[in-house]
Parts: sequence; structure tokens; C-alpha cells
Amino acid sequence: MQKDSLRELYVNELKDLYNAETQLVKALPKMAKASSNAELRQGFEEHLRQTSEHVSRLEQIFEMLGEKATGKKCLGMEGLVKEGAETMSEDYEDAVKDAAIIGAAQRVEHYEIAGYGTVRAFAELLGENEHVSLLEQTLEEEKETDEKLTELAGSINLEAANSEESDEESKETRKLKVKSARA
Repeated sequence: MQKDSLRELYVNELKDLYNAETQLVKALPKMAKASSNAELRQGFEEHLRQTSEHVSRLEQIFEMLGEKATGKKCLGMEGLVKEGAETMSEDYEDAVKDAAIIGAAQRVEHYEIAGYGTVRAFAELLGENEHVSLLEQTLEEEKETDEKLTELAGSINLEAANSEESDEESKETRKLKVKSARA
């Protein structure tokens, strides 16, 4: 009986991830479009291709289970996508906006990493070795995406910090020009 309960939980978690991934298929092009950094934009475009593969892998698992790949609305991903959309609508300078988008994207990746780690563990306990292999592939890709975002954040965050300093210098220069014009 307990194994049946775990199987039910496993299927529910898979449905949640499936919905999360389908939400991302819609959100990633918007993130790419909002990015000013070409490498970041390219990374989102690449992750969109991967995300489509993640959806296909989950569909394979559902087929093996004899289940429909529909159902549960992933409220967690819905919230993360909404936060990301809010971030993209902020009036930040290019590098600062890119830094904010990376932060939103990494929250998404960490959410997915947690979800895939959980279902992989369930699949192992349930003896679903083919599922484990498919889920492990996706989990590794999610971790790689997170690492790439961290690498990009290094240079983009520095650029954002430097643009802040430039803004401060510009403000100071304008103040000095106004003072000298008055003198």
C-alpha cells in the first residue's frame, strides 16, 4: 500500500514538473528578448531548446507509466514566472536588468533542480530505472544551466556595478557643472 502511495506522489510530482516546464517554454523567449547581453540571450535560447527536450522526456515517462501528461498546475513556477516578468518590466539600465533577469532565472533553475532531484529519488525507490536515467539527464542539464548563469553573472554583475559607478560620476559631474555655471 505504501508503494502505491509513493507512486501516486511520484506521478503528481511529475505532473507538477511537466506543467512547470511548459510554463517555461512560454517564459524563456520573453527572457531572451528582455536580455541586452548577447551571451545571456543566447543562453536563454539554448535553454529553451533544452526545456523542450525536458518536456519530451517527461512525456516519455508518462507514456511508460500509462498516464496522461496533463493535470496539476505548478503554482511555484507560476509565481517564479510572474516575478521574472515583473523584473523584466522594471526600468533598469541594460546590465542591471540583465543581472536581475539572471537572479530570476537562477531561482527557476534551483526550483527545477529540487523538483528533479525529488522525482529521481522517488523513481529509484520505485525501481523505475529507465525513468531514473531520463530524470538524471534533465537534472544534470538544469545544474549546467545554473552554472552557466553563475558564470555570466560574474561579468554582468560587475558591468552593472560599474554602470552604477558611472551613473554616480555623471551625477557628480552634472552637479559640478551646474555649480560652476552659477558662479
